[in-house]
Amino acid sequence: MTESENLAQAIERVGNPVELLRNAQWPPITFPIRPEFTNWRDEQKAWRTSVAIMDQSHHMTQLFVGGADLNALLASISPNTFTNFQPGRAKQLISVNQDGYLIGDGILFYHDDSPEGRVLIGHHILIDWVRFHIEKAQAAGKDIQMRLESNSAMRDGDPTLYRYELQGPEANAVMEILFNGPVPDLKFFHIGDFTIAGKSVKALRHGMAGQPGFEFYGPYEDHEAVLAAIMDAGEAYGIRRVGAKAYSSSPLESGWLPTPLPAIFDDDAAEYRQWLPAVRVGSLAGSLYSTDIRDYYATPYDLGLGRSVRFDHDFHGREALEHHAEHQRRRKVTLVWDADDVAAVVRSQLEEGTPAKFLDFPKARYGFYQMDEVRFQDRRVGISTDAGYLAYPQKYMSLATLETEIADGEVVEIIWGEDPISTKPQADQEHRQVRIRATVAPAPYHEYVRTTYRGITEQE
Repeated sequence: MTESENLAQAIERVGNPVELLRNAQWPPITFPIRPEFTNWRDEQKAWRTSVAIMDQSHHMTQLFVGGADLNALLASISPNTFTNFQPGRAKQLISVNQDGYLIGDGILFYHDDSPEGRVLIGHHILIDWVRFHIEKAQAAGKDIQMRLESNSAMRDGDPTLYRYELQGPEANAVMEILFNGPVPDLKFFHIGDFTIAGKSVKALRHGMAGQPGFEFYGPYEDHEAVLAAIMDAGEAYGIRRVGAKAYSSSPLESGWLPTPLPAIFDDDAAEYRQWLPAVRVGSLAGSLYSTDIRDYYATPYDLGLGRSVRFDHDFHGREALEHHAEHQRRRKVTLVWDADDVAAVVRSQLEEGTPAKFLDFPKARYGFYQMDEVRFQDRRVGISTDAGYLAYPQKYMSLATLETEIADGEVVEIIWGEDPISTKPQADQEHRQVRIRATVAPAPYHEYVRTTYRGITEQE
């Protein structure tokens, strides 16, 4: 793929979107912060046993947006409700294609009604889709403004905002020191205004790694003062900064699937594929192999995002999504991998013969879209999408979407490794497929998220 080639041209050149994505020369997945501040095992444990701070200032794409017609445009391409959306709130924005399959998700912050008073944050997948529709709306004379800010690996200069996520069972104690009093009673996914180290700070109430916490953010020129104050307040509680390695594994506990393959390969996205540079589409990895790109699609219900759907307005894909709502075929689960089978994969790297596909610690996602086949009683029952190791509770696990009849406690098999082996640089060119047993468990895996956040993540 070249810088000037759009996605439609790239597919035409290769002949099939699956082959294009499987063999894409996409760069390795990295977060543009230090890999470790201490070591990733203790950094993982910190958000479960004490308190951790995660620097989210650099790895996410941000789209600053505003205008009188913005909410109407977003509502037309999203099943989210905008009826009561107002300043001081945020929502997990999603979008689907004409057949009700997910294109992507991101967090939409609503600060005020200025030209950049709202900001959509996350991977570029959904943001590109939104940008495309905003450009079309602008050409039609709609009052919408936008400014794209790529992540720090793709941008010169500092970001507009710093973002620090404070997580862990001792997070409230640290915040009591920061605020010199009780933690503010801020509703989930609401935004509050505070002062830290004499700096005006905004905070979103939510949790990133299965623990209670806040996401603090403000002008980037204030980041050093705010970080120092948080570290000082957390010193007595053993606060740890979380590096890129540990941070990448946090969705395994919170249950958020980072990069579902976007459903942008059907007729309704033909114009979008001509607009989208092919270099932005990403790479496909894993044992699931099909020549039909739709076999990699998922509905919001498959991935636990049905809570964001409201059928109170017309939007692209509504009729199909209503059908999916009534006929849910899959559900999101956690797969806890068998320790002996994981050890056998590692051991194969030290034995003669062709080894299994290398299994990275703490994260084993070697493509932007990780798609590993899951089998039960020797039939395909779903897709394992995001795998890694958690030092606490010392388990290898993955997030998956499985057929609804596969119950918690059942043992399934994950096919690990590719056949045929793709030519992308992250795929070991000599490896063999293996089967890894895994026990089906709830998602989110962490009980706090299931019992406390359930039912409140679609904002008012």
